[in-house]
Amino acid sequence: MTTIIVDAQRTSTPHWPVPQERRTVTVLFADIVGSTALVDRLDPEDVRALQRAYFDTVAGVLHRWQGVVEKYVGDAVMALFGARHSDGFDAYRAVRAGLEIQAALDRRPMVGDSRLRVRVGVATGEVVVDLGSAVSGGHGVASGAVITTAARLQEYAPPGAVALCAATARATAGLITQRQLTPVSVAGRVPPMPVWHAVGPVRPGTDRHDGPLIGRRRELATIRDQLSRAIREQDPRWISLVGPTGSGRSRLLHELTRGLTTVDGMPVRWCVATCQPYPDQVMAPAAELLRGLAGVRHGDGPAVVHDRLVAALASLFPPERVAAAIPALQRFLTTPDGSSAALAGAAICRDVLLRLAAHQPLIVAVDDVDRAAPAMSRFLHALFSTATARGLPLALITLHQPQWADTRPGPARRVTIGPLATVQSGRLLRHLLTRAGQPVSLADRLLHLVGGRPGHAAAYVRSIMDGADRVTLPLPDAVRRAVCAELDHLDGERRAVLMAAATIGGVISGAAVDRALSWAPGRSAPALRGLVAAGLLLPRRADGYAFVAPALRQVAAERLPRALRAVFGRRAAEAPPLDVVRPDAALPRDHAAADRAGSGRAAAERAGSDRAGFDRAALSGSGVRRAEVVPLDVVRARDGRLDVVLAVPPSGVTDPLRRGLPSSTMATSPTAPTGGANRSLGFRRLRAVASAGDDVPPTRASATPNNAGGHWPAASDRPPATIRAVPAVPGPAGRTAAAAAGAPPDVVRTGPRPPLIRWPTGLAASA
Repeated sequence: MTTIIVDAQRTSTPHWPVPQERRTVTVLFADIVGSTALVDRLDPEDVRALQRAYFDTVAGVLHRWQGVVEKYVGDAVMALFGARHSDGFDAYRAVRAGLEIQAALDRRPMVGDSRLRVRVGVATGEVVVDLGSAVSGGHGVASGAVITTAARLQEYAPPGAVALCAATARATAGLITQRQLTPVSVAGRVPPMPVWHAVGPVRPGTDRHDGPLIGRRRELATIRDQLSRAIREQDPRWISLVGPTGSGRSRLLHELTRGLTTVDGMPVRWCVATCQPYPDQVMAPAAELLRGLAGVRHGDGPAVVHDRLVAALASLFPPERVAAAIPALQRFLTTPDGSSAALAGAAICRDVLLRLAAHQPLIVAVDDVDRAAPAMSRFLHALFSTATARGLPLALITLHQPQWADTRPGPARRVTIGPLATVQSGRLLRHLLTRAGQPVSLADRLLHLVGGRPGHAAAYVRSIMDGADRVTLPLPDAVRRAVCAELDHLDGERRAVLMAAATIGGVISGAAVDRALSWAPGRSAPALRGLVAAGLLLPRRADGYAFVAPALRQVAAERLPRALRAVFGRRAAEAPPLDVVRPDAALPRDHAAADRAGSGRAAAERAGSDRAGFDRAALSGSGVRRAEVVPLDVVRARDGRLDVVLAVPPSGVTDPLRRGLPSSTMATSPTAPTGGANRSLGFRRLRAVASAGDDVPPTRASATPNNAGGHWPAASDRPPATIRAVPAVPGPAGRTAAAAAGAPPDVVRTGPRPPLIRWPTGLAASA
């Protein structure tokens, strides 16, 4: 654990083995206009008072919007957004901070009749961040061209304005009203740099969902059933739709509101609100619920708002109660902040929803509830608790990301929104490309990039429409921002494991991650399991993992500096991959040594231990060894080791879990005789013999029509057998009977590798 001093307060952060990261940050650069002339005509004491008022105002605004002040350069202030933690809205917070700095300086009285005018430039780009110094006043925190870009932008901003670069404009599109200016010429840059001016925040509109719903039928049916039961049984239920950004949570909610309109013939009323990023007022979602209930639109005049509120409340309250509630609700709609007056209006709004549920089944849905303020969470808790106590036909749906944890009263039903299947992702891509007028053939190239997330698919198609290179298909900015936010929600240990895993090719093993981070063996196992629980990794094979989305792997690897990325990759390469097959690697060392020494006693003991291990695995249903079919001529060409050990259940024993057709490279008689020693143990050993042209000719397996596993295919339907049953009994001089018959004594064993072993009527084979 390390201790970092931030604004004279000590905060503890988990140990993070990577001291520097490559991060996409937003830089704000603010400078006073005409500061030299202003200082020249003021007394030094007035200059000190003016500077103190200016820096206090700017620092206060930056702190409120989670900006980190890196340095003060004369009268200029440079701040970073997203240097240590990103929520996907770093550019939005920076622009809002720039606009608020301008408004705050206009309101604040300065020394005498002095009035400060400030230019602000905001730029977004990649930098290398020193994480240990990413605190207020930490000089040299970030390095990159974007810092110079922000300083240049503020020079081209008019006094009192906020200038944006192209990347910042894209990141805040739909959230900030922008006005594009004529590109400006910057020394040392070709072509001219495009510039936008930020006008002010806008209320984002609702997303369009006009295409067909692809997939999600099971989730949709589950949620509809829960909602219907809550209404039918008058037993309120809280349902959480959980999924990462881009998983299609909002689309699923849209489908529910459109499809679930009645339950048992009773009309259902929906009240839906969305928590916007960093709203000006903490109770804005509750005000949106009231607006939707009363049909009040933004921009309606006071008279229209009054009439619509009266019409909505007339059937729920007595006339005198309506007259008393209307003024408080009007104030609440105007300013839904955390003041006592606003909270009183929110309490009336909650009572309105409960009264409505008593008259008609009601479903309240809040999207992106992980952005909600604590006051809004308390509002929802009180609504649900009261409805439960009264037994009202009310259901509450909240949509949020997996990492958000909130204490919900009563049993909350959690519905996880996972990635789409490959077929469904392909259908979605073809639909999006057709609607965008793009070649449908691009769907095949995009399929492995979207990772089953509808939002990623839409972002890639949108980037192609905007002119992205169809050959390289770069990661869209929207996807990168969302993935960066997912990474930054992790603690230091899991983030280190995920970024180290991103440097490992193929299936990721815990041993490779431990080696990459120079950790003790097994230390990464809890973090890997936590990443699986968080929905960022998928389990693959024994001790193997894979990323859920290619974008996650790409961003995690690109976060590492180049030198450290190479070190991690070199260390991980020293660990043996999970799918490597080596002779004698699958069994304990003493067993392999016993075979090489030719000890019949050791071989018999090993056969017994192998059989016991198989019995345990078969009974537990886990830990079953996986086998690889190795062509015998390839094995002979490799090193002449033709002895393959296969455990076979006794004749007459049926295992319903292991029925199937034999491999094209293996065959044996299900009724082949066994040695007396093996019959007592109930297992036989099969040894591979040479293919055509070897000293020992292959033996065609005889087929028995009636056997424990069912009818065996005719021998004429299969190629000549290349494996025959040999009793696993020690022969002369410690050799097995197969070795005594002339078969080579060496053994080739295979490591854990899919697919699962199948048992077609007594034969160990691979599907």
